[in-house]
Amino acid sequence: MIGVFLDRDGTIGGDGGGVHPFEFTLYDYSGKAINLLNDSGIKVFLFTNQSRISKGSFTEQIFLEGCKKMEKELKNQNAYLDRIYYCPHRPEDNCNCRKPQTTLLEMAKKENNLDLKKCYIIGDRLSDMESAENVGATKVLVKTGRGLRSLEELPNKTSENLTIDYVANNVLHAVEWILTDRVQRER
Repeated sequence: MIGVFLDRDGTIGGDGGGVHPFEFTLYDYSGKAINLLNDSGIKVFLFTNQSRISKGSFTEQIFLEGCKKMEKELKNQNAYLDRIYYCPHRPEDNCNCRKPQTTLLEMAKKENNLDLKKCYIIGDRLSDMESAENVGATKVLVKTGRGLRSLEELPNKTSENLTIDYVANNVLHAVEWILTDRVQRER
């Protein structure tokens, strides 16, 4: 089974800098993008670092309540997430679940019987792309949020052989590309 992992801040909404869960708003086209995946039978997962929980900016409960609000907005657009995976830790905590580490992806693999090499990761940061690289998933970088800045930083990652499989204007364009790519791969 395949799935698409979506970053939150800067990919499906927000500004890419991490906003309070109750202030987070979806981009106008995010519901449509997720709905296209839902209608295609592809599992959709939110995959996000939320270090502001550990920093005390808000509690884990507030984050989860914000997720419920976001899921309600998606439901109003006939879209849904199959599951939300998040890391609440700070970078200095050196945990195994913070992107670009792969614990959250491995958990999703186990819980959903996924073949991560057939999955896609859409995000606006190089840490999203590094996570995809670490499990062999297809890397799709969006230009929203911090995406343009990530493109500027990419040449610094060439020594690590990080390449992006596709650069999309936004998550809707990324999903449209994925649906075309999936058909071509199945031929």
